[in-house]
Formats: sequence, structure tokens, C-alpha cells
Amino acid sequence: MHKKILGSLTCVTPTLISRLTWLPLRPCERSGEDGSVAVGMALAGLAMSLALGVGIVGGGVAAYMQASNAADAAALAAAPVTFSPFGARNGPSAEAARFAALNGAELIRCTCPIDQSWNPRTVEVVVARVISFPVIGSVRIPATSRATFEPVALLGASEAGQG
Repeated sequence: MHKKILGSLTCVTPTLISRLTWLPLRPCERSGEDGSVAVGMALAGLAMSLALGVGIVGGGVAAYMQASNAADAAALAAAPVTFSPFGARNGPSAEAARFAALNGAELIRCTCPIDQSWNPRTVEVVVARVISFPVIGSVRIPATSRATFEPVALLGASEAGQG
């Protein structure tokens, strides 16, 4: 009867043998592979954690590059509009926001005052791109760019075109 209940169980741990003294069981032999599964699982967990970390860092670098491109586009779009609209419907800040959005970012700040003098001017824009990472959630990645516009260069360009 006991043999039917236990099935093919022929060896058990010493602790179980002390409780089942009435069964004809022998202690299991220990092999040299004890703990190898735990070590393998620990190494697999370490490899997965490392891969996740590399993925997060790589995603952060890619997001920064995209935010930097958006900041460059926004600054280059806003700089000439500080002098003249050149076809822009709104002011330089609106133009910077439009180009940031076209590049997947949000305009945070635009230091681009309108100046209709012929003096060179530099604009500065700050944009941010939001990216979602597994485990840590959403992160806002900022980028800053500057662009200088020299209105006097317009005179040189029109003179070069005529000659």
C-alpha cells in the first residue's frame, strides 16, 4: 500500500527519512552539481539586468540626440525671424515651438527677442523630449542650442546673386 502512494520514490533527504522510519527508503546521494542551477539562474539574472541597463542607456543617448536635433532645428528657425518674419506667421518663439514639435520635442524656453537692427544676434532655445523606459517610466530629456543670425549677410547674398 505504501509503495502505491509513493510511486517511484526510492530515495529521500535525510530529514524526511527520520520522519518516515517505517518506509524502506535510502538517503539520496549527493552529486557534485549541487547549487549549479542557482548559479546558472544568478548568471542569467545578471545578464538580463545588464541587458536592461544597456538598453536604458542606449535609449537615453538616442533620445538626447533626437532632442539635440530638435533644439538645433528650433534655434535655426527662430534666429532669422528675430529680424524679419520671412514668411513665418508668428514670432520667433512660435517658429521655434513649431520646429521643435516637428522633430518630436517640446519647446521649454526661447530666448529670441525681436531686433530689427542690422546687428548680429544669437538666439538660445531649450527643448525637451519625453521618452518611456521599462522599469523607470517616463523621463524628460532636455537639450539646448544656439544659433546666430547676421542680417548684414542678406546684403552680401543678394549682391552675390546679382553678379
